[in-house]
Amino acid sequence: MIGQYLTSSLLHKKHRVYGVDNKGNDFIGSDPNYTFVQCDITDKNAITSIIDSNKIDVIVHLANSVDNDIDPYITDAEMKKSKICDKFIYEAADKAEVTSFILLSTTDIYGVQKGREPIRETAPEKGNSNYADMKMTSEKLMLKAFKKSDTIPVIARVAPIYDAEHTDNLHSHVFDYKENVGYIFNDGEYGFTFCCVFNLVDFINGIINVPTGRYEGIYNVCDSRLITAKEIIDYEKAHHRIGAVIQKSTSGLSLNKGKMKSDYRYFDPSITFNNWNIDNTRAKRIAPFRWTLSNTK
Repeated sequence: MIGQYLTSSLLHKKHRVYGVDNKGNDFIGSDPNYTFVQCDITDKNAITSIIDSNKIDVIVHLANSVDNDIDPYITDAEMKKSKICDKFIYEAADKAEVTSFILLSTTDIYGVQKGREPIRETAPEKGNSNYADMKMTSEKLMLKAFKKSDTIPVIARVAPIYDAEHTDNLHSHVFDYKENVGYIFNDGEYGFTFCCVFNLVDFINGIINVPTGRYEGIYNVCDSRLITAKEIIDYEKAHHRIGAVIQKSTSGLSLNKGKMKSDYRYFDPSITFNNWNIDNTRAKRIAPFRWTLSNTK
């Protein structure tokens, strides 16, 4: 999903794009600036051949990511696959002297924080899920691979993604799948941090379009304001994706770490009122982050 939006944007800006995926897409044969290779992400020969044979300026590594590539249930198999892919693609990028390498990571890396201070890129990394562990491994491998390289590493720690149709991440914060019903606490004015896919695409475009070496390192990529539970309920109701909504009690809530470990999309109600705000100040120097739930069509 993210790759399709990004490809559309890059082609519109007249960039030459090389796409790799395990399934086809609507861009194939539609634009002379688009070259597509269909293969699995672990196909080292096919992927490195693209990097070796063409003067690639920027690689955007979106593979092995929920909402874009894999199932929200992260097992040892996904973690192993990701590590294999990371190692050879970083090595190929370094060898080919790619200018910039953008890795899609996750704000899940911060895990359950204490207090309500804005979560900046320097916050403790307390991820307690397989997905957070997998992306942290990807980050560490990349920084190690490019430590003595001319390739500039960019890590985009992205909040859960949404667009007008893909609202699974929003939905999971207000829906009880066991009871098959939407729910809300009090008046629903508590909020969560998400990222409109267009804000992410704008950020990636910003990295691609700046002078060499201007931006590098870790960036929190997310909407500039929290989305409240009431906003999610109203949005899903307007699009006929949620029916009955009940009001739940806040008493007796406890954290289910076991469920959170493997299921990326599991939201534990016990952290509902933490109102964590992911600080995107650093990333806003690159992109405007103008997209919100209300203007996403």
